[in-house]
Amino acid sequence: MTAADDGIQGYHELKFEPVREAFGRLFTEGNELGAALAVTIAGESVLDLWGGFMDKERTEPWHHDTLVNVFSCSKGIATLCMLRLVQDGRLSLDASVVEYWPEFGQNGKENITLRHILTHRSGLSAFHPTIPDDDLFDWTAMVNHIEQESSWWQPGSCHGYAPITFGWLLGELFRRVTGMTMGAWLQREIMGPLDASFYFGIPDEDHGLIARMTKGGPVRGDRAAQRLYEEMTDNPMGVTARAFSNPVTLQSSTNRSEWRRMELPSVNGHGTASALAKVYGILSVGGGQLLDASLLQEATQEQVCGPDAVLKCSTRFGLGFMLGQPGHHLAGFGSSRHTFGHAGAGGSLTFADPKRQIGFAFVTNSMGPYVLVDPRAEQLVGELYRSISL
Repeated sequence: MTAADDGIQGYHELKFEPVREAFGRLFTEGNELGAALAVTIAGESVLDLWGGFMDKERTEPWHHDTLVNVFSCSKGIATLCMLRLVQDGRLSLDASVVEYWPEFGQNGKENITLRHILTHRSGLSAFHPTIPDDDLFDWTAMVNHIEQESSWWQPGSCHGYAPITFGWLLGELFRRVTGMTMGAWLQREIMGPLDASFYFGIPDEDHGLIARMTKGGPVRGDRAAQRLYEEMTDNPMGVTARAFSNPVTLQSSTNRSEWRRMELPSVNGHGTASALAKVYGILSVGGGQLLDASLLQEATQEQVCGPDAVLKCSTRFGLGFMLGQPGHHLAGFGSSRHTFGHAGAGGSLTFADPKRQIGFAFVTNSMGPYVLVDPRAEQLVGELYRSISL
């Protein structure tokens, strides 16, 4: 099958033909169902591709405006929202959260700061008690659970990824400070002015634009994914298992209208690759209208690096942003230690490379089993950098 027959739509500059071909091979030689890829350089779009289908029955083609759940790639956008409040003087990175949210300071949490939360050092990566699954869709109930929770370790003593709770922690703090939900503010202050399609909470009338998430092939993933699975199976009451399955979230919820309608800024952001590449493209050239250069520089400096108490592999974070780890095939994106962004469960990847002034976004509805960066995204990133170097 030739590239012309692979059904890929969109455009790309000629020098990025190898990237376009690699994207097409995901469909012709792999198990890709539907996906999109977008890249900006120096703030200009140089590639915007999409292909495949929005549903596993393959009845609805992927469109340029198809929205897809990008899971933890959402955390990068949520981080940007919080940093804007810091920039405006409405939040302090190192003030106790209880100064803005008094009820938060129960059960030993009175000294936790926004910096602790953004760097995954708060010890609030999971809930100790079993949370009713239906509470997932009740913001007030989940905030109450957060308020009553205690840390799994002394805040600041180590870091452990907070896959789900990150959303309630940031979202409620944001609401306490602004009086608005993060999703409403995001549309008014960032995505609306950029004419970009990314949302926390989607109105029912727009649910027809959303691709349905499907489980990918039967592969169990790499060693890191297997180690994570083993930890969750062997220690079901431990922080790792509780972080991902209490309450039940991903596979059982992501195609439900309640999931799409709610706001959970850690994992249920929905958007297009072009929107995410546009945001990271602006951040790659110093922040532009999105964030002051000095605060962006602080946010993308290494804050924590090393063994992750939840993911059971090495992770490296700035303030909310996942940082690249060159030479580490699980967490390396971009070409240097200065890249920043976030990977998402299932395969999506977004990042900025300030050195090359790149904004990158790959999104998919065919969920892979890998921890951190999926091999599909790695292949595309590799072709991108080879094309730039020609």
